[in-house]
Amino acid sequence: MPWRDAVAEQSPDQPPRHRPRRRFGQHFLHDPTTVRRIVDAIAPVPGEPLVEIGPGEGVLTGPLLAAAGALDVVEIDRDLAAALPARLGHPPGLRIHGGDALDFDFRGLAPAGGLRVVGNLPYNVSTPLLFHLLDQADVIRDMHFMLQSEVVDRLVARPGDDAYGRLGVMVSLTCSAERLFTVRAGAFRPPPRVVSAVVRLRVRRQPPVALDDPAVFAAVVAQLFSQRRKTVRNGLRGRLDADAIAATGVDPGARPETLDLAAFAALANAVARDGSVTHRRCG
Repeated sequence: MPWRDAVAEQSPDQPPRHRPRRRFGQHFLHDPTTVRRIVDAIAPVPGEPLVEIGPGEGVLTGPLLAAAGALDVVEIDRDLAAALPARLGHPPGLRIHGGDALDFDFRGLAPAGGLRVVGNLPYNVSTPLLFHLLDQADVIRDMHFMLQSEVVDRLVARPGDDAYGRLGVMVSLTCSAERLFTVRAGAFRPPPRVVSAVVRLRVRRQPPVALDDPAVFAAVVAQLFSQRRKTVRNGLRGRLDADAIAATGVDPGARPETLDLAAFAALANAVARDGSVTHRRCG
């Protein structure tokens, strides 16, 4: 079945609509035009390892499966996972993984590194889920997500933008980010109280900067943005003095939101050599 036909296709034994559960942050996409735009943006082809996070009632799952021929889905809601095959007419090639995507081992789906990930992500877990996926970026080719528009702004922001912060810096180390389009609230059931947007994240095969210690980089970025109104000199007090900061090429009087990825890398490498930062996970 062509995927465009699958957008409107319904199984005759389709279960009744699922009542959205607040604890899972469920807002079900139902607008066919938005579905078509998302699938066009992904452009899946048969044979690609493709996984959908949170398939819900399957409105995007059907077209993706029709285009790719096979699809893995990760669904935390047991009722939705159980009902999904019937909703889609029990298609071959659909592989359902029940459980929380925050704990899911995506490496098990695509050890060769070509996994394509897509999902309408719950707003309350979008940031930790992004960090979880970045930790497994070696097996991922690209990601297409529906997110709160403000989160997408943070992902694509550049130094000096109001939305520029820790999330954007950490993602840019591993991915290039592109905002694709905005989605109106009425495209969902129930309509969310925020504007949504679709973003494309392409995983970089070569990092744009060299890091002596990625854990130190994550810690330095988190430390500076936790005190974003302070200068770099004050934000790294006890880690690097003004002379050591200047030696990296960074102005000690600059503020974190003005620094690009290379500047953060230079500071982190100086801290790593100094050995004065506590290594910790920042996700």
